[in-house]
Amino acid sequence: MTIAFRQVRVLAGERELLAVPRLDLTEQRISVIGPNGGGKSTLLQLVNGLIEPAEGTVTVAGKDTVAEGTAVRRRAGFVFSNPQAQLVMPTPQEDVELSLRRSVKDAAARRSRARACLDELGIGELAGRSSHELSGGQQQLVALATVLVQRPAVLLLDEPTTLLDLANAELFTAVVGRLAAEHGIMVLTATHDLQLAARAERTLLVRDGRVAADGPPAEVIAAYRAQSMPAGDDGKV
Repeated sequence: MTIAFRQVRVLAGERELLAVPRLDLTEQRISVIGPNGGGKSTLLQLVNGLIEPAEGTVTVAGKDTVAEGTAVRRRAGFVFSNPQAQLVMPTPQEDVELSLRRSVKDAAARRSRARACLDELGIGELAGRSSHELSGGQQQLVALATVLVQRPAVLLLDEPTTLLDLANAELFTAVVGRLAAEHGIMVLTATHDLQLAARAERTLLVRDGRVAADGPPAEVIAAYRAQSMPAGDDGKV
């Protein structure tokens, strides 16, 4: 699986939000770090066509995210930082079934597959609960289920642990790691959590609309820390 950026520019009016001349992503676990407004989320949204480049192309396994957007979105699933952006039905079971409405026509098959996905994530007992009664961590796992049930090849996580406490963040991260390994899913995560970023195989530092660093997580995170440190501060207390 290769995600390829070629001469990509994203504009808001005349202002350039992101510019990526050339980038090939092939590793199974990739993290994207950087300051707020630097372009992390924009880069992820380009991958499944949530936004379109003003110039250039982004392809996922050779499919153009604009010309073949529907096919790309079947392969690249997006999980937002706030699960309430994805949960629109009264119960988790119904939300996960809704994700299958176009691809699985038989209602009984949708029900069965949705429940199997919830069970695989360890939240089958929540299937009939009101989504509004779930904790933040439970809601984020249900949002993940609505994406994973479609069997994506790429999972795009945009600040997935921002609204979670430490225990739920660890649980979410462990579930994603286990399922990605079991099903061979490529995971691209934008995050401010540098410990989470460090678990990847490769890290991108995106700031000021550019990929400012790209390489092993420890090196890129160290570069980010150095660039973010106030002038004259050696980091010692």
